[in-house]
Amino acid sequence: MFVKAGNLIFVVMMNSLTTTPLLEFLAQPNIETSPAWELISGHPIQKPMPTLFHSRLQRNLVNFINDRTDRFEAVQELRCIVPPYSPVPDISVVAIDRLPAEDGPLNGAPDRLIEIRSPDQSTLDLQNKILHCLSNGTQLAWLIDPNSQQIWVWQRDELPIICSRTDVLPSLGDLPELTVDAVMAMTGRQ
Repeated sequence: MFVKAGNLIFVVMMNSLTTTPLLEFLAQPNIETSPAWELISGHPIQKPMPTLFHSRLQRNLVNFINDRTDRFEAVQELRCIVPPYSPVPDISVVAIDRLPAEDGPLNGAPDRLIEIRSPDQSTLDLQNKILHCLSNGTQLAWLIDPNSQQIWVWQRDELPIICSRTDVLPSLGDLPELTVDAVMAMTGRQ
């Protein structure tokens, strides 16, 4: 449930059995505020405010991907409609022909999604979001954990692998390969 207090809108969880339907969630006026709101397992959740390194990594990965492919576009914080969820991955990589012609969310799961774990985020919640997208069309997902210097990788219906240091990360389509160390270096100013 959303509760308004002055100019702020808060989510109040009445109990774990109370859920918000997707259409009701999408009709809320504040879901596109920064940071964005997501609907996961029927519960509205506001994403954490990104830190400096998180923001740099997000920007640098988007630029890296977009500079190297014409088949896909990497987009930061793109709302996706994957019923009954409405995730907002840190980075969605979508085939150009799947992007909507008009402004708005992406209907369906991104072809590839990248999440960057913030210190106060639950890895289990992020994995839940990733698994839902994988079961609805996402082909490849990365969960980057800057604190542990590791990246969890899911490919379609395979079990995840955990990569670190000089491990080469699986890629999508014609995108060049990256190592975990190269991704982690993107937290710096580039």
